Amino acid sequence: MATISARKGPDENDKMVVIGYQAIIRKKGHPSQTKTFRAKRDAERWARQIESEMERGVFVQRTESEQTTVNDLLDRYAREVLPTLKGGYREQSRIKALQNSLGAYSLAVLNSSMIAKYRDKRLSTVSEKTGRLVSAQTVKHELGLLQRALKMAVMEWGIALPGGIPTATVKKPSLPPSRNRRLVDDEEERLLAACADARNPWLRPAVIFAIETAMRAGEIVETWKLNKKTGKREMVSIGLQWSEVDLKKRTAHLPKTKNGNARTVPLSSRAVATLEALPRNLDGRVFGVTYEGIHQSYVRACRRAGVTGLTFHDLRHEGISRLAEQGLTILELQAISGHKTIQMLLKYTHLRAEDLALKLR
Repeated sequence: MATISARKGPDENDKMVVIGYQAIIRKKGHPSQTKTFRAKRDAERWARQIESEMERGVFVQRTESEQTTVNDLLDRYAREVLPTLKGGYREQSRIKALQNSLGAYSLAVLNSSMIAKYRDKRLSTVSEKTGRLVSAQTVKHELGLLQRALKMAVMEWGIALPGGIPTATVKKPSLPPSRNRRLVDDEEERLLAACADARNPWLRPAVIFAIETAMRAGEIVETWKLNKKTGKREMVSIGLQWSEVDLKKRTAHLPKTKNGNARTVPLSSRAVATLEALPRNLDGRVFGVTYEGIHQSYVRACRRAGVTGLTFHDLRHEGISRLAEQGLTILELQAISGHKTIQMLLKYTHLRAEDLALKLR
């Protein structure tokens, strides 16, 4: 049975008056629970709820979740978890967005309705960076980060959530159809010709290598990003190193990738020939250029070639699709591309109908 007692304190005239009510619950098999309220009816309502949960065997200790805000949770996640993740820098902007809207709430009161409202508000917000509405993919990443942080709180940090993990029941934003940009007609020939005329001597071999290996840009060339907190540029990836290439075995071993898993990429004859024609840099890099330098040259080359809407990342898409058209299985494609799940890989394997038709003859 709960005990509810009045708490007294001095008023403005130093007269002792009731300033609140403290509810104490002691029940065998459970730690004692204490909470103070301004109104007696609130103390009684809380006590009835907690006692009912204890009797039904569904009671969850609320102290930690009541004392921990979303700000506290995400700060700890950024401090303890992000440094261990490959590409953790990407999460900083997502954390900021979540904290701006949900940061003041305690984990005990955070519910699916609040998160659904956050989702809808974000989808109708204009991004300061792009000047366009925040994309569904961005919001999906933000909700995913919040869910991972909440799971960490429950599973590793001993913070029980009375209502469970609220993100689990929130519908994720519907994503637009994935990009399906492939090289068509004589686009590859025109693009490579424009790359050959570029001032940047690394552009053409980098483009060929990207198509042949389906590697990410950051796995091919050195990549830097601006840290918005410090205002300084930080290296994200060092790019492919000669020490990771075995021309005899025709492989490139990638010890550090976007998803954190190492993988070995097979090299086609064209990829090997491209590497053999490159000069050897003293610093060990295969391509002596940064992604920033490649990107600017690539955009100009596309413009000269009359190739529109083809990003450098689309070359990876092109490479994976070509491998699929050669008859590789989904599992083989996954081993080469480094995608964590088959579902993530499927959006890249847009096969040409005419190539599939040849297999049906």
